[in-house]
Amino acid sequence: MPPELHLSASRGVEDATQDCFRAYRDAGLYRQDRSFARLRPGGPPSGPQVLRMHGDEAPSPAHRELIYRRHRVVERLSVASVEPDGSLLAINLYHHEYQGHFTPAEQDTLAMLAPLVRSSVQRHLALARRTHAPAPAADPRQRLLQACAALTPRELDVCERLLRGWSHDGIAADLGLTLSTVKTYRARAFERLGLHFRSELFARFGHSPH
Repeated sequence: MPPELHLSASRGVEDATQDCFRAYRDAGLYRQDRSFARLRPGGPPSGPQVLRMHGDEAPSPAHRELIYRRHRVVERLSVASVEPDGSLLAINLYHHEYQGHFTPAEQDTLAMLAPLVRSSVQRHLALARRTHAPAPAADPRQRLLQACAALTPRELDVCERLLRGWSHDGIAADLGLTLSTVKTYRARAFERLGLHFRSELFARFGHSPH
């Protein structure tokens, strides 16, 4: 499943987390990311573990270039665990070039605080879901089919992801298609639906992401 970003912050440098996360998700980098594999995501729940990764150890050349080198990040220190539903929860701390690498003392401190850090984040997410849970909405795929039963499965795949805010590049990576093929499916779907622009798709079947 595509990853979710819940919160980000930065100290001393501009917060580039959103840019990094978009590259991680939309370019499909998460599909090749095995840096958390020892936790066995999808398996039974696990306690929090502290993992360390140098920028040069990123799982792929694209991962190193789009996240670490582009933003001059040198290292990641993570508190990570497998949650009861099998998903991976990772609280990631990054050091930029001007900060150097994490010291042994910093690693030891984070290891000591890991259970508290994880439980605090879990509590925050639970409260946020309870307080800000959106009203249930009809499945966008069903709304599209109700509007035009002639839409093909691939046309539905593309339109559904557009409604969720995905870029064309991200859709291509997720579906294993070329960028031109994704645009062809989009054009055919728009023609069937009587649409010309992406904004019309959002106006009719959803809301444009902020």
